[in-house]
Amino acid sequence: MFRTAYWKNDTESGSGSVGGRQRSARIGVVLGAGAARGWAHIGALQELNALGVKPDVIVGSSIGSLVGGCYAAGKLDMLEAFARSLTRRRVFGLIDFSFAGGGMIGGERLRVRLETELGDIRIEDLDIRFAGVATEIGTGHEIWLRRGLLSEAIRASYALPGVFEPVRVDGRWLFDGAVVNPVPVSVARALGAEKVIALNISSERLGRGTAIQDPFGGGEPPAALTQRGNDASSVIARWWRGSPRLPADPDAAPPGMMTVMVNAFDILQDRITRSRLAGDPPDALLQIKTGKVGMFEFHRAAELIDIGRDAVRRAAGELADHIDFSRVEAPNG
Repeated sequence: MFRTAYWKNDTESGSGSVGGRQRSARIGVVLGAGAARGWAHIGALQELNALGVKPDVIVGSSIGSLVGGCYAAGKLDMLEAFARSLTRRRVFGLIDFSFAGGGMIGGERLRVRLETELGDIRIEDLDIRFAGVATEIGTGHEIWLRRGLLSEAIRASYALPGVFEPVRVDGRWLFDGAVVNPVPVSVARALGAEKVIALNISSERLGRGTAIQDPFGGGEPPAALTQRGNDASSVIARWWRGSPRLPADPDAAPPGMMTVMVNAFDILQDRITRSRLAGDPPDALLQIKTGKVGMFEFHRAAELIDIGRDAVRRAAGELADHIDFSRVEAPNG
């Protein structure tokens, strides 16, 4: 059995008590999308466990589904060992290029590896409630994968459009859940989580985007764009005033296809995440800042796992505002 962390305000959340003893609120942990940066979730979950926070519900989108699914299946140590073993050469060796299907990578080698490790584990047989989020091609439906083979659900959830081939599940063609719900707090609540901790992977490659109303019209920029301390605004203001460093050299080659795809997906995911979290905020949001680590730098697992651990350590005080760590039960058995 898993240890359970009690929340201070159980009575306010409707958790109530049993036989005069206040029972624990069901804790949900949500693991956001982020491609390679999602290795940080491994360290974050390990540190949450060290604090006594072990979820009753775990939900993931994209790589968050991979990490969350392995955690729910008791395979997190296996995943960590695999992630740490990756080098640039080994990552390349797992890629099977396919230009005939719906993505550049067929995903067969990864499928075999997943099925070897997870076998015939089914989601409904897990001790922890789990769901992976995917997107249906054609309809745009947000699909919650709560039953069936765990390995299949994970593959569908991380099938990045244009990169991995989509996965067929129960007659539906599915790809990356980050397209519709990068940090699926709503799913955790639907699965019964009364208190939700969400882990959002963020990169320093993106600033807070804004609208440039007339970038070629000259004149002074709006006052909002001249504020110091807002990195994105400062950059735009310098560009507007004719900084020699911005825009880029007009004779430079345009960005390559992968650069465009990755940047577009980064921006899309960032905007959707902000919107979804504003509409359904978690009880505690941990922003895991991964610096300038790229989406496909899977060989940097050791660094990212440490980043995840450190993020939870630094947020422990904030978590303690919601969780009474002094009332953590010891493991049964």
